[in-house]
Amino acid sequence: MRSRSYDPDLTPPWKKSAPPPEVAAEAGLVIEEVDTGFCGAVTRVERTPEGFTVTLEDRHGKLRVFPMTPRGFMIDGEVVTLVRPSAAPAPRGPLLSASGSIAVTGAKARVARAGRIYVEGRHDAELVERVWGHDLRVEGVVVEYLEGVDDLPALVAAFSPAPGARLGVLVDHLVPGSKESRIAASVTGSDVLVVGHPFIDVWEAVKPSSLGIREWPRVPRGQDWKTGVCRALGWDDLTTGEAWQRILGAVHSYKDLQPELLGRVEELIDFVTEA
Repeated sequence: MRSRSYDPDLTPPWKKSAPPPEVAAEAGLVIEEVDTGFCGAVTRVERTPEGFTVTLEDRHGKLRVFPMTPRGFMIDGEVVTLVRPSAAPAPRGPLLSASGSIAVTGAKARVARAGRIYVEGRHDAELVERVWGHDLRVEGVVVEYLEGVDDLPALVAAFSPAPGARLGVLVDHLVPGSKESRIAASVTGSDVLVVGHPFIDVWEAVKPSSLGIREWPRVPRGQDWKTGVCRALGWDDLTTGEAWQRILGAVHSYKDLQPELLGRVEELIDFVTEA
Protein backbone atom coordinates (compact mmCIF):
# COMPACT_ATOMS: atom_id res chain seq x y z
CA MET A 1 0.00 0.00 0.00
CA ARG A 2 1.32 3.38 -0.94
CA SER A 3 1.22 6.15 1.65
CA ARG A 4 -0.49 9.33 0.66
CA SER A 5 1.66 12.34 -0.05
CA TYR A 6 0.65 15.44 1.86
CA ASP A 7 1.27 19.09 1.15
CA PRO A 8 3.60 20.36 3.89
CA ASP A 9 1.51 23.54 4.03
CA LEU A 10 -1.39 22.59 6.31
CA THR A 11 -3.21 25.92 5.93
CA PRO A 12 -6.74 25.23 4.72
CA PRO A 13 -7.25 26.44 1.12
CA TRP A 14 -10.04 28.81 2.18
CA LYS A 15 -7.68 30.58 4.58
CA LYS A 16 -4.90 31.14 2.07
CA SER A 17 -4.82 34.74 0.89
CA ALA A 18 -4.30 35.29 -2.80
CA PRO A 19 -1.47 37.62 -3.76
CA PRO A 20 -2.66 41.16 -4.51
CA PRO A 21 -3.06 42.06 -8.16
CA GLU A 22 -0.22 43.85 -9.91
CA VAL A 23 -1.09 47.24 -11.36
CA ALA A 24 1.14 49.27 -13.68
CA ALA A 25 1.96 52.74 -12.33
CA GLU A 26 0.71 54.60 -15.39
CA ALA A 27 0.74 58.40 -15.25
CA GLY A 28 -2.55 59.74 -13.89
CA LEU A 29 -3.49 56.59 -11.97
CA VAL A 30 -5.00 57.61 -8.61
CA ILE A 31 -3.81 55.44 -5.72
CA GLU A 32 -3.50 55.54 -1.92
CA GLU A 33 -0.32 54.70 -0.01
CA VAL A 34 -1.18 52.13 2.67
CA ASP A 35 0.97 53.32 5.58
CA THR A 36 0.35 57.08 5.36
CA GLY A 37 -3.04 57.25 3.65
CA PHE A 38 -1.61 59.78 1.16
CA CYS A 39 -3.77 59.73 -1.96
CA GLY A 40 -2.73 61.14 -5.30
CA ALA A 41 -2.19 60.65 -9.00
CA VAL A 42 0.96 59.02 -10.35
CA THR A 43 3.24 61.58 -11.97
CA ARG A 44 6.41 59.55 -12.49
CA VAL A 45 8.29 56.34 -11.71
CA GLU A 46 12.03 56.41 -11.04
CA ARG A 47 14.77 53.84 -10.59
CA THR A 48 16.97 54.39 -7.51
CA PRO A 49 19.81 52.33 -6.01
CA GLU A 50 17.27 50.96 -3.49
CA GLY A 51 14.65 50.09 -6.10
CA PHE A 52 11.80 51.85 -7.89
CA THR A 53 9.90 54.81 -6.46
CA VAL A 54 6.63 56.44 -7.47
CA THR A 55 5.76 60.13 -7.17
CA LEU A 56 2.16 61.01 -6.30
CA GLU A 57 0.45 64.41 -6.53
CA ASP A 58 -2.59 65.06 -4.36
CA ARG A 59 -5.49 67.37 -5.22
CA HIS A 60 -3.67 70.32 -3.62
CA GLY A 61 -0.64 69.87 -5.88
CA LYS A 62 1.59 68.43 -3.14
CA LEU A 63 4.10 65.83 -4.29
CA ARG A 64 5.37 62.84 -2.28
CA VAL A 65 7.70 60.02 -3.27
CA PHE A 66 7.15 56.44 -2.06
CA PRO A 67 9.04 53.16 -2.59
CA MET A 68 7.14 50.68 -4.76
CA THR A 69 6.90 47.95 -2.13
CA PRO A 70 4.62 44.88 -2.47
CA ARG A 71 1.13 45.46 -1.04
CA GLY A 72 2.09 49.11 -0.52
CA PHE A 73 -0.86 50.80 -2.22
CA MET A 74 -4.63 50.64 -2.55
CA ILE A 75 -7.04 51.34 -5.40
CA ASP A 76 -10.68 51.77 -4.44
CA GLY A 77 -9.93 50.14 -1.09
CA GLU A 78 -8.22 47.08 -2.61
CA VAL A 79 -4.57 46.41 -1.81
CA VAL A 80 -2.39 46.15 -4.93
CA THR A 81 1.26 45.73 -5.79
CA LEU A 82 2.42 48.61 -7.93
CA VAL A 83 4.79 47.77 -10.81
CA ARG A 84 6.52 50.01 -13.32
CA PRO A 85 4.73 50.52 -16.63
CA SER A 86 5.78 48.40 -19.55
CA ALA A 87 8.32 49.99 -21.84
CA ALA A 88 6.96 51.74 -24.89
CA PRO A 89 7.54 49.93 -28.18
CA ALA A 90 10.74 50.82 -29.97
CA PRO A 91 10.14 53.71 -32.34
CA ARG A 92 10.42 53.18 -36.06
CA GLY A 93 12.56 55.40 -38.22
CA PRO A 94 15.75 57.26 -37.34
CA LEU A 95 16.93 57.38 -33.74
CA LEU A 96 16.51 60.86 -32.30
CA SER A 97 18.61 62.59 -29.68
CA ALA A 98 17.07 64.31 -26.65
CA SER A 99 16.99 67.57 -28.62
CA GLY A 100 14.92 65.98 -31.39
CA SER A 101 17.77 65.89 -33.92
CA ILE A 102 18.81 62.70 -35.71
CA ALA A 103 21.27 60.93 -33.43
CA VAL A 104 24.72 60.22 -34.84
CA THR A 105 25.72 56.75 -33.69
CA GLY A 106 29.27 55.43 -33.52
CA ALA A 107 30.86 58.84 -34.00
CA LYS A 108 33.60 60.10 -31.71
CA ALA A 109 33.26 63.50 -30.11
CA ARG A 110 34.61 66.19 -32.39
CA VAL A 111 37.66 68.21 -31.37
CA ALA A 112 36.41 71.31 -29.59
CA ARG A 113 35.83 74.36 -31.73
CA ALA A 114 37.34 77.71 -30.88
CA GLY A 115 33.81 79.07 -30.47
CA ARG A 116 32.04 78.72 -27.14
CA ILE A 117 28.60 78.98 -25.59
CA TYR A 118 28.32 80.53 -22.14
CA VAL A 119 25.25 80.17 -19.96
CA GLU A 120 24.34 81.99 -16.77
CA GLY A 121 24.83 79.47 -14.00
CA ARG A 122 25.54 75.81 -13.32
CA HIS A 123 21.88 74.78 -13.50
CA ASP A 124 21.60 76.29 -16.99
CA ALA A 125 24.69 74.37 -18.09
CA GLU A 126 23.36 71.07 -16.70
CA LEU A 127 20.02 71.55 -18.43
CA VAL A 128 21.66 72.33 -21.77
CA GLU A 129 23.86 69.25 -21.41
CA ARG A 130 20.84 67.08 -20.57
CA VAL A 131 18.99 67.98 -23.78
CA TRP A 132 21.67 69.08 -26.26
CA GLY A 133 24.70 67.14 -25.02
CA HIS A 134 24.74 64.77 -27.99
CA ASP A 135 24.51 67.60 -30.52
CA LEU A 136 27.20 69.64 -28.79
CA ARG A 137 29.68 66.75 -28.79
CA VAL A 138 29.01 65.99 -32.44
CA GLU A 139 29.56 69.65 -33.34
CA GLY A 140 32.51 70.11 -30.98
CA VAL A 141 30.89 72.95 -29.03
CA VAL A 142 31.91 73.48 -25.41
CA VAL A 143 29.42 75.00 -22.95
CA GLU A 144 30.74 76.93 -19.96
CA TYR A 145 28.99 79.08 -17.41
CA LEU A 146 29.48 82.53 -15.99
CA GLU A 147 28.46 83.37 -12.44
CA GLY A 148 26.48 86.44 -13.45
CA VAL A 149 25.70 88.72 -16.36
CA ASP A 150 27.76 91.50 -14.74
CA ASP A 151 30.87 89.51 -15.70
CA LEU A 152 29.90 89.43 -19.38
CA PRO A 153 31.83 92.50 -20.69
CA ALA A 154 35.09 91.28 -19.15
CA LEU A 155 34.51 87.77 -20.45
CA VAL A 156 33.91 88.99 -24.01
CA ALA A 157 37.03 91.15 -23.91
CA ALA A 158 39.16 88.25 -22.68
CA PHE A 159 37.67 85.82 -25.21
CA SER A 160 38.38 88.10 -28.21
CA PRO A 161 35.64 86.76 -30.53
CA ALA A 162 36.46 86.52 -34.22
CA PRO A 163 35.22 84.70 -37.33
CA GLY A 164 35.72 81.01 -36.62
CA ALA A 165 35.81 81.71 -32.88
CA ARG A 166 32.35 83.02 -32.18
CA LEU A 167 30.87 83.51 -28.75
CA GLY A 168 27.25 82.75 -27.88
CA VAL A 169 25.70 83.66 -24.52
CA LEU A 170 22.42 82.59 -22.91
CA VAL A 171 21.09 84.97 -20.25
CA ASP A 172 18.29 84.43 -17.72
CA HIS A 173 15.36 86.86 -17.60
CA LEU A 174 16.42 88.87 -20.64
CA VAL A 175 13.54 91.33 -20.99
CA PRO A 176 13.41 94.83 -22.54
CA GLY A 177 14.62 97.64 -20.30
CA SER A 178 16.38 95.38 -17.82
CA LYS A 179 20.00 95.60 -16.68
CA GLU A 180 20.60 92.32 -18.49
CA SER A 181 19.33 93.73 -21.78
CA ARG A 182 21.60 96.79 -21.51
CA ILE A 183 24.69 94.67 -20.83
CA ALA A 184 23.77 92.31 -23.69
CA ALA A 185 23.42 95.20 -26.12
CA SER A 186 26.81 96.59 -25.11
CA VAL A 187 28.70 93.42 -26.11
CA THR A 188 26.66 92.09 -29.06
CA GLY A 189 28.48 92.17 -32.40
CA SER A 190 29.05 90.22 -35.59
CA ASP A 191 30.88 87.47 -33.67
CA VAL A 192 29.02 87.75 -30.36
CA LEU A 193 25.40 86.75 -29.96
CA VAL A 194 23.61 87.26 -26.63
CA VAL A 195 20.11 85.78 -26.36
CA GLY A 196 17.91 85.03 -23.40
CA HIS A 197 14.66 83.63 -22.12
CA PRO A 198 12.01 85.53 -20.16
CA PHE A 199 12.00 83.27 -17.10
CA ILE A 200 13.23 84.48 -13.71
CA ASP A 201 15.33 81.33 -13.46
CA VAL A 202 16.01 78.42 -15.79
CA TRP A 203 13.93 76.22 -13.46
CA GLU A 204 10.85 77.83 -15.03
CA ALA A 205 11.96 76.69 -18.49
CA VAL A 206 10.93 73.15 -17.51
CA LYS A 207 7.27 72.54 -18.30
CA PRO A 208 5.19 72.19 -15.11
CA SER A 209 3.43 69.15 -16.59
CA SER A 210 6.75 67.33 -16.93
CA LEU A 211 7.37 67.85 -13.23
CA GLY A 212 3.85 66.86 -12.23
CA ILE A 213 2.72 70.30 -11.06
CA ARG A 214 0.00 72.55 -12.45
CA GLU A 215 2.13 75.69 -12.71
CA TRP A 216 5.24 77.31 -11.32
CA PRO A 217 4.42 79.16 -8.08
CA ARG A 218 4.39 82.95 -8.00
CA VAL A 219 6.92 84.18 -5.46
CA PRO A 220 6.37 87.67 -3.97
CA ARG A 221 8.94 90.27 -4.92
CA GLY A 222 11.71 90.57 -2.35
CA GLN A 223 11.78 86.87 -1.48
CA ASP A 224 14.45 84.49 -2.69
CA TRP A 225 12.77 82.93 -5.73
CA LYS A 226 14.10 79.38 -5.41
CA THR A 227 13.41 79.23 -1.68
CA GLY A 228 9.89 80.51 -2.30
CA VAL A 229 9.30 77.90 -5.00
CA CYS A 230 10.45 75.07 -2.73
CA ARG A 231 8.19 76.31 0.07
CA ALA A 232 5.16 76.62 -2.22
CA LEU A 233 5.68 73.12 -3.65
CA GLY A 234 6.05 71.54 -0.21
CA TRP A 235 9.74 70.85 -0.74
CA ASP A 236 10.79 72.45 2.55
CA ASP A 237 12.93 69.40 3.37
CA LEU A 238 15.04 69.88 0.24
CA THR A 239 17.94 72.22 -0.36
CA THR A 240 17.76 74.23 -3.58
CA GLY A 241 20.43 71.91 -5.00
CA GLU A 242 18.34 68.84 -4.18
CA ALA A 243 15.24 70.53 -5.60
CA TRP A 244 17.11 71.24 -8.82
CA GLN A 245 18.14 67.59 -9.12
CA ARG A 246 14.47 66.63 -8.83
CA ILE A 247 13.59 69.13 -11.55
CA LEU A 248 16.45 68.05 -13.81
CA GLY A 249 15.44 64.42 -13.34
CA ALA A 250 12.06 65.24 -14.90
CA VAL A 251 13.70 66.38 -18.14
CA HIS A 252 14.14 63.63 -20.69
CA SER A 253 13.99 65.51 -23.99
CA TYR A 254 13.16 68.81 -25.63
CA LYS A 255 9.47 68.01 -25.09
CA ASP A 256 9.94 68.76 -21.39
CA LEU A 257 11.13 72.33 -22.03
CA GLN A 258 9.36 75.56 -22.90
CA PRO A 259 9.78 76.80 -26.50
CA GLU A 260 11.19 80.12 -25.25
CA LEU A 261 14.33 78.24 -24.17
CA LEU A 262 14.44 75.71 -27.00
CA GLY A 263 14.62 78.32 -29.73
CA ARG A 264 17.33 80.34 -28.03
CA VAL A 265 19.69 77.38 -27.47
CA GLU A 266 19.22 76.17 -31.06
CA GLU A 267 19.98 79.72 -32.24
CA LEU A 268 23.24 79.80 -30.27
CA ILE A 269 24.39 76.40 -31.56
CA ASP A 270 23.74 77.51 -35.16
CA PHE A 271 25.58 80.77 -34.54
CA VAL A 272 28.80 79.31 -33.16
CA THR A 273 28.93 76.48 -35.73
CA GLU A 274 28.49 78.67 -38.82
CA ALA A 275 31.45 78.29 -41.15
